[in-house]
Order: sequence, then C-alpha cells, then structure tokens
Amino acid sequence: MNAAGRAALIEAVKAEALACFGDARGSHDWDHTERVLRLCLRIGRREKADLFVLRLAALLHDIGRAEEDRSHGRRCHAEAGAEKARVLLAGRGLPADLIERVVHCIAAHRYRKAVKPETLEARVLFDADKLDSIGAVGIGRAFLFAGEVGARLHDRDIDVEKTKPYTKDDTAYREFLVKLRHIKDRMTTAEGRRIARERHTYMVDFFARLNRETAGVL
Repeated sequence: MNAAGRAALIEAVKAEALACFGDARGSHDWDHTERVLRLCLRIGRREKADLFVLRLAALLHDIGRAEEDRSHGRRCHAEAGAEKARVLLAGRGLPADLIERVVHCIAAHRYRKAVKPETLEARVLFDADKLDSIGAVGIGRAFLFAGEVGARLHDRDIDVEKTKPYTKDDTAYREFLVKLRHIKDRMTTAEGRRIARERHTYMVDFFARLNRETAGVL
C-alpha cells in the first residue's frame, strides 16, 4: 500500500473509531484517544517503531470502552476492542498479519490484564496509554472518572483493601494508590520511562499537597 492509500485508510479507520464514542464518558473519550495517538507517534519515532501500525492501534485501542462502562468493569475493554478491531480491519481488506499486529497492540494495552505487550508497537501503545493517566492530565482524568461513578472528592485515610471500584469510595486518590503511583515502574520503552519520571513527580507532589490541604495543614 502506497502512502496515499495508507493515509486514506487511516482517515477511514479514524471515522469508524470515532463513531464508537458517541456515549463515551469524559475520562475515556475521543480526546484521550487523540492524546494517546500523539504520544504513540512521539515515542514510536524515538523507538523506531512502525508508525502505520501504531496509528491504527492508537485510533482503535479504546473502541471497546463502552462495553466495559456498561458492565461496570466486568467486560474488559481491551478484549472487546481487539475483537471489534479485527472485524473492522478485515472489512477493509487488510492483510491478516497486519491485522494481528494491530489487534495484539489493543489486546495488550491494558494495565490490569494478563496479556503482555510482546511487540515494539504494543509496548509503545501500552506506554502511551499509561502516560495519559499520570501527570497533570492524569490527575484531571482521575477526578473526572471519580465524578462519573459518583465517588467522593477525597479521603486521605482511605483503606484501599476495604474499597471497591465503581463505588463512592473510588476516588482519584484511591486510583493513585492502587494504580497511578506504580505506572512509572511499568513503562516498557526508554522514552516512556523518561516521560513518566517527570509526570510521576508532579503527580506525587499534587496528592501530597491535597492530603495536607484537606487535613487543614495548608
């Protein structure tokens, strides 16, 4: 496929992917997909990954998110998205090996999932998706998601072992304790690790200050 054909395919896939976000929550909406795409291209260029595969995978990586939201987390959006992407790309007549490379990226992009990213492109997508959950934008998304599920603003004394996701206890701080503070140690590329270090420091400082403010210390 020549450059013009690839560009046309990307635009067609983008339109189909966008159609899956009609009822998307703000924390996992099309804006998130576009940020992940930009990070994929930034990291992918540095790591010398296949940018065509990355563009397709980034555009499609969250098309199964609505199914997970409707099931309150029981349905894995990475699995659902991989299944939908395989059908979508096959309908475009793409070679089977290319489809499987893209599908693997999508299936392996989730933090809480046994599927490990085994290709460079899957590792880049994994890192890009996780980077969008930390730093300033990650903090914003964590509070947005907490509001979507009806959680409290903050509980500095929370015991995560006694709480559950998708409840009033599923605060941004709970997400930080359970997941976000560990992101920098899960990066799989050199560029991902470099970006994560700075974003991690910012996020840790923010939640430390939030704890002090809500305690009345500041």
